This record gives sequence, C-alpha cells and structure tokens, in this order.
Amino acid sequence: MGYVSQERRWMWGTLVLSSISIVALVFAFWELIENRFFHDLDYVSLHYLYISRGIASSVLLAIWAAWFVTRQRRVVEEQLRQSREHYRGLLEASPGAVVLYDRGLRVHEWNASAERLYGWGNAEVVEKKLPTIMPDHEPELQQWLDSVEGGHNILDLETSRTDKFGNDIAVQFSLLPFHEQDQLYFLEVTADIRERVRLRQRLIELEKLTSMGQMAAGTAHHLNTPLGSMLLRVQMMRERAGIDAQTGADLARLEHAIGFCQQFVRRLLDFSRRPSAEPQPELVVPIVDAVLGFLAPPLSAKEVRVIWEGNEKATGKVMADRNELETLLLILLSNAIDAIAPGGTIHVEVLNGKNQVQISISDDGCGIAPAEQARIFEPFFTTKPIGKGTGLGLAIAKNIVAEHGGEISLRSAPGRGTTALVLLPTCAARAAVNE
Repeated sequence: MGYVSQERRWMWGTLVLSSISIVALVFAFWELIENRFFHDLDYVSLHYLYISRGIASSVLLAIWAAWFVTRQRRVVEEQLRQSREHYRGLLEASPGAVVLYDRGLRVHEWNASAERLYGWGNAEVVEKKLPTIMPDHEPELQQWLDSVEGGHNILDLETSRTDKFGNDIAVQFSLLPFHEQDQLYFLEVTADIRERVRLRQRLIELEKLTSMGQMAAGTAHHLNTPLGSMLLRVQMMRERAGIDAQTGADLARLEHAIGFCQQFVRRLLDFSRRPSAEPQPELVVPIVDAVLGFLAPPLSAKEVRVIWEGNEKATGKVMADRNELETLLLILLSNAIDAIAPGGTIHVEVLNGKNQVQISISDDGCGIAPAEQARIFEPFFTTKPIGKGTGLGLAIAKNIVAEHGGEISLRSAPGRGTTALVLLPTCAARAAVNE
C-alpha cells in the first residue's frame, strides 16, 4: 500500500509540474510573439489575443494530460499484468496443491497441482464452494478457520480430502491467512502423503506380525516337547506285548494324531520365521535422507532441530535390503523423537570406517536408566508408558542389523540423552568374509 501511494503522489506531482511548465512556456512564447508582432494592437484586439492564448493553453494542457494519463495507465496495466503473471507462475510452480478461499469456502484460486491431485479443473471450482471437503470434515475445517482468524497458523497437520472420483486422499495440510484489500482469505496448501501413510501402516503391521511371530514361535517351542514325549510313550505302548487289536488300532490313531500336531507346529515355526531379504549394494546417505523426509511431519510438529551430517565422503556401500534398512532407521529415529522434549535436538551422522559404515543417531532426551539398558533389546520390553509402545522396535532393529552382519549398541544416561550406534560392513568386507 505504501508503494502504491508513493506511485500516485509521483504521478500527480509530475502531471502538475508538467502542466505548469506547459502553461509557462505557452505564455512566454505568446508574450514573445505579442511583443515582436502585435505591440501596436488596440485594446479589443489584445483582448481576443489573450482569449486565444488561454484557449491554446487549455487545448495543449488537455492534450498533454490525456497523453500522460493514458501513458501512465498503460504502464500501470503492464505492471499489473507482469505482477499477475509472476504471481500465477509462482502459484502454478508450487509442488503443493494451493487453494485460496473465503470464510464461506468459496474458491478464488486453484493451482495446477490442485488440478492434478483432486481432478477438478480451475474453471470447475473457481467461484464455487470448495469440493474437496466431505460433510463430516467441515466442523474440523471450521475450527481451523477460527484458529487462523485468531492469529494461529495451521502447519503440517494430517487430514484427508476427497477427489473428483470420490476417493479419500490422505494429505499434509497447512492453512495460512491471506489479506487482500481489507478482506481475509484462507490459503490452503496440501500435499499427497498416501505413500507416507502406507509406509507407516506397513511399519505398524510389521511390528504386529513380528509380535505374532514371536508368540507363535514361543508356543510352538513349548508344544514340541510334550508332543514328542506323548508320541514316544504311545509308540512304546504299541510295542508292548499283550495289547489287543482294538487297543492297537486306537493307539495307532492316537500316534497319527500326535504326528499331525507335530507337523502343524513345525509349519507354525516355519511361518513365524522372517522371510529372506533381498540384499543389494546400497548407499546409506540417500536412505537416511528419505527416512528424514518421511518423518518430517512429527519432526515439525515437535519443533525438533535435526543436525544431519550426511558426509559426502561416506560413499561406502553396504550389502543390504533397502526396506529393512529403512525400517531400522525409522525405528531408531522414532524412538529419538519420542524421547526428546519439544524443541529438542537430534544429531544424525554417517561416516566411513575402514571396512564398515557407521550410522550414529543421538538425541538430547530423557535417556535410559542403567538398570534398563541391559534389557533394551529384548522383545516386548519397553520404557515407554502403557499404550505408547510395543517393546518390539529395538528387538526388530537388532535382528535387522544381525541379518546384515553388523552391530548395534546404545549409550545412554538419564537426563543426558541417548546415542544409537550402528556398524554395518561394507560390500567389500562382507565379500571377504564370505570367501
């Protein structure tokens, strides 16, 4: 607004000064002509001469003013056009779906990313009610609008929207105020996080399946011993002399049933074992980058300061299954996020050793008591409150590291944070061991 007022003052000042200059020039020129050619005129002739001078001045001023105002208008229109093109270019280049709407949810802007994400074209939604909100989500959105009106920006929340075909889309949602000509609008920026949600659900399912596998394996091991003992006793009874045919047939059926139970337990044990991984030569730094990007919303929500030292010299490759390595890093970083207070710090570093790659994840959180550190990798042991953890994360992490021929350790002190250190052999080192 200050810039516009300054432009207007400059325009009017230029117009007034130019008009005064034109009038002065006309009068000076007319006086020169009058003194040179008309100094002997009578009063009436001079009167008409003065009138013609005024008319000439007025005509020149009108022509000048019309030209100046038209020129200035063209300049302003060109500036507005360039400004709008610049604004539209920024809007269309945004990777997020950007929607501008008012308090009544009437859409005023709809960028190309929104078209790609939701399926509606710009002409289908502008000046109409926002179509991506399901009725059951409107109360939630109204609360967020109230919060933004109160001066609180909404940043990086997870919610859902619907597209043109009725599909629910999980999105990362931000809502900011946008003021224009004393009118408050709301700028909504959303990004598709369906893949992120899928990965998170996969991690949860992995923990559940691992829990089931642990329980199945424990149950199977406990059943194997009594089943083997029962089978042996039945076989011994069949071998004893003096058993009639009916009793022998009954024992044979019993022996067959016990054998079936043993086979079932054997299959249960096979099912509880983790499937074989598909290791490939992998660089660790890009995987850490990807996992940190995946965890951006919880890091932002807790205002975590992440110090990420992805050493460019850490080019040693490890023979690893990428999915399992991502799961390992997700577990360690999620534990660090849970351990720190809002505004805390997490330090992540990847270094090359002689025959190994070192991954270090440190936090300044609550730490772990010495008495608990000895059990920290045990399945179902957790230091988190009830309902906050399954106790399987670090057990899974240790198994993943062991499968890749590495080592994992934790250094911690109460109130001084925790450091998780993972050592993975390089491809060359593993090849030398296998030889």
